[in-house]
Amino acid sequence: MYVAGLVIPVPEDRMEAYRAWAENGARIFKQYGCLEIVESWEDFVPDGKQTDFRRAVAAQPGEKIVFTWQIWPNKEFFEAAEEKMHSDGVLDTAGPPPFDAKRLIAGMFKPVFTMGRD
Repeated sequence: MYVAGLVIPVPEDRMEAYRAWAENGARIFKQYGCLEIVESWEDFVPDGKQTDFRRAVAAQPGEKIVFTWQIWPNKEFFEAAEEKMHSDGVLDTAGPPPFDAKRLIAGMFKPVFTMGRD
């Protein structure tokens, strides 16, 4: 298992546009072997004392935080799929993101513990 995670500031009034954009992207990722995607819209994101999700992405007034992750079979599979998606140009068909992509945070992770998965 390999996890790609993102934290994204999205204008509150762009929630439906984001959902549609994410669904389109999920169809593409699934075609290239992504096992699971979870897109989470802010419900309760408290301000931290030193840092928090909002400060991490320089969220502006009126923006909500999206926390999303993708599950891939393993790192090598993810890297090969990422390379193929770029060479095939399919990511260009997803359309422009309904948020400021310069402020999203992305990271790839190797799980050290999971609960609830076989």
